[in-house]
Formats: sequence, C-alpha cells, structure tokens
Amino acid sequence: MPFLFTLLIIGLMVFAVVDIIRRDDSQVRYLPRIVWLFLVIIIPLLGSVLWFALGRVYPEGGITLGRTPRAASTGPRSSVPVTPVVPLDTRTTEEQIADLDREIEEWRLRQEIEKRKQEREGPSAGAGAQDE
Repeated sequence: MPFLFTLLIIGLMVFAVVDIIRRDDSQVRYLPRIVWLFLVIIIPLLGSVLWFALGRVYPEGGITLGRTPRAASTGPRSSVPVTPVVPLDTRTTEEQIADLDREIEEWRLRQEIEKRKQEREGPSAGAGAQDE
C-alpha cells in the first residue's frame, strides 16, 4: 500500500511539473513559475496540491475534460437549459419594411438613370455609325 501511495505522489508531481513547464507566464498566479517548479520538486504532495489549487489559472468555463458533448436529448433527463437565439438584426418589422421600401426605390431610380444614359448614348452612337 505505501508503494501505491508513493507512485501516486510521483505521478502527481510529474503531472504538476509538466503542467508548470507548459504554462505561459500569464497563466501562473502568486509566484513565478520557477518558484512553483522548485516547490513541487522539493515538497511533491503539498507543492502539487498548492499548484493545482492556487498557482494555475483555469479557463473561464472551468476545466475541460476533452469529451465530445452528447446530443441534446428530449427526455426528462435533459438538463441543458434552452436559451433563445438573439436575432442579429434588432430592427422592428416596420423598420425593416421601410428599409426594404427605400432599397426598392433606390433600385428603381438607378434603373431609370441607366435607361436615360442608354437613351442619350444610343442616338449619338447610331449617328456616328451612319456617318461612316
């Protein structure tokens, strides 16, 4: 039994040392990384526990275990809260219709301008071809 306890402490120490080495300086709290490293090596059990409890910064959502999320079940065991989807467009329906009306009017005016340009260019291009 003491052999198993020793193996667990060594495994925890190795895991803590690797974690300290892989961390960026911005992800380490309270002490510099080198001090945490010496603390974990000199006092393996206490240093490792302190490192994981105090020294490292965890992501905002907590610890990720790398599992893929389950498909949302519809049964009574489904504890995933349903959050409504917030629309990207926060305009009211009336504002959207008014914007569409403006776009349609703009499109109609552009077509009218294009048509008048073609009418002005049409006779001059036709007269130049008749002179030759």
